Amino acid sequence: MPGGSDAWRREPPPPDWELEDLLGDLFDNETVYGPTWAVAVAHRGAVIYERYSGRMDSWSDEGEVVGPETRLLSWSVAKSVLHAAVGILVGTGRMSLSDTAVHPLWRQPSDPRGSITLEDLLTMRDGLDFVEDYDPTSQRSDVIEMLFGGVSDMAGYAASKPLAASPGSRYSYSSGTSNIVSGTLAELVGFGEEYAAWLDDNLFRPLGMTSAQPTFDDKGTWVASSYLRATATDWLRFGELYLRDGLCADRRILPSGWVDHARRARSATPEDPHTFYGAHWWIDPSDPAGTFWADGYEGQTVTVCPGLDLVAVRFGKSPPGSNAIASWRRSFVSTLFARSGGLRQS
Repeated sequence: MPGGSDAWRREPPPPDWELEDLLGDLFDNETVYGPTWAVAVAHRGAVIYERYSGRMDSWSDEGEVVGPETRLLSWSVAKSVLHAAVGILVGTGRMSLSDTAVHPLWRQPSDPRGSITLEDLLTMRDGLDFVEDYDPTSQRSDVIEMLFGGVSDMAGYAASKPLAASPGSRYSYSSGTSNIVSGTLAELVGFGEEYAAWLDDNLFRPLGMTSAQPTFDDKGTWVASSYLRATATDWLRFGELYLRDGLCADRRILPSGWVDHARRARSATPEDPHTFYGAHWWIDPSDPAGTFWADGYEGQTVTVCPGLDLVAVRFGKSPPGSNAIASWRRSFVSTLFARSGGLRQS
């Protein structure tokens, strides 16, 4: 994979893959997928497909024309990048998966939230009463209040929620949880500009993700539940880090075994029998190609497929609640796997 400022190699795809047939429908069938703005695919460390279309929505104007230099908003894909940031600190001994009382609000001896571990947080099994509901008409939506309600300290907002279940006992997806983890990082590396510089020095610049642009709340905590912008090919660079077991060229960015920590299935999800949650990443344990992925609202995805030596990214605006991108991903991977004879392409 390219590291530092190295440019991507660009090669044609294997001739029997017929990628335009598999990927063109993402752009051409808005009825099913909604607008697709960018798709890029890397195979064996080279970009083999790249296409852009349309304008990104904007509250203030008709939107930016999407192209290779467009910074694409992550939504919850950022959670998987947060997993990488945690891994760097675990690798240097500054964090441990067994750490407890990670937020100051939980450090009173009598606070039952003090038993929540970092592992519980990364696997969305912390037990906090946080409502992840994106319907603005809902009676209660903690995620909408946190992200759009003028909350100045998002980690503190999420950490203030009481327990609804014993830590470790149930899965409940929560953007608040990710921001608690991000707040914990900020206490170690510094808030605001210090946090941004740490991310750049330890993660983005070593990967060559020169376009990466995180957003911070008023306290100076990266809103890692939702807000990271980068170009499509820089999102490929992030996926390549996990495809290569945490290595970028010859440099180890993530500790050995940290990618396996991400893609070990912990919890079934009620929305899709093929989808399990790992640690800030998603997995289909039945997929023979070993596929796992970062997933964001409206169909943003960074898909990592070890069995094909492949990373694919899609950014756009799928209809809320649609499973179209999940269905496309399964079809895309299974088709390529079959066309490759079920053999790893590296």
